[in-house]
Amino acid sequence: MPRARSTTQADWQTAAPQENGSGCLSLYSLSILSVFLITCLITALGLNTPVKISAASPNNQTSSTQQLSPIFTREVQHWANAITRWSNASALDPNLVAVIMQIESCGDPSARSSAGAMGLFQVMPFHFQLGEDSYDPEINALRGLNYLTRSLQAANGDARLALAGYNGGIGVISRGEWTWHAQTKRYVQYGAPIYADAHSGATTSPMLDEWYQKYGAGLCRDASQRLGLN
Repeated sequence: MPRARSTTQADWQTAAPQENGSGCLSLYSLSILSVFLITCLITALGLNTPVKISAASPNNQTSSTQQLSPIFTREVQHWANAITRWSNASALDPNLVAVIMQIESCGDPSARSSAGAMGLFQVMPFHFQLGEDSYDPEINALRGLNYLTRSLQAANGDARLALAGYNGGIGVISRGEWTWHAQTKRYVQYGAPIYADAHSGATTSPMLDEWYQKYGAGLCRDASQRLGLN
């Protein structure tokens, strides 16, 4: 559940960084060739063009090459088509999106935490715009995955740090892990290995099984009833 998100967010796509233009130096005392070489050197050393981090999976693999892993519970698998669609819209790995849904709600669109987080991706109320239905899966995914995208960008594509940012707030990404809240440490402890299993093509995940036994059984039972899977 994200703890510290901006109250104003763009929709699925984040704004692309502006490219810095490069101009020519007017050095009349030098030959044209010298001016060209000096300009190229200054451009190479001094131009600091923002780089857009791909909000997909690590190793620059895009969502279009990824399929949802079979390791996730049937409640999350229920949302497979929607997860794929949402992931493609936001350029995210669907398996990372599924990890978030698995841990946050186990696929229960009506889930609500004691802290007030809501829906499939357990988004806090202040991330929604006035009049939005926070429990609507489409709206909930829009707001939650926008924050996941921002978290991945802040983490330079590191899924493990992005998971920490999603749970504890993007600010934790730049801090030492010893400062993280116990819940954030636990979130990463389970989320990162589950994602690694899903991303690698494994058909089972011991860490997901452990999470289910310790924390997820009741959550998934509620989700199963809500989705009519019993």
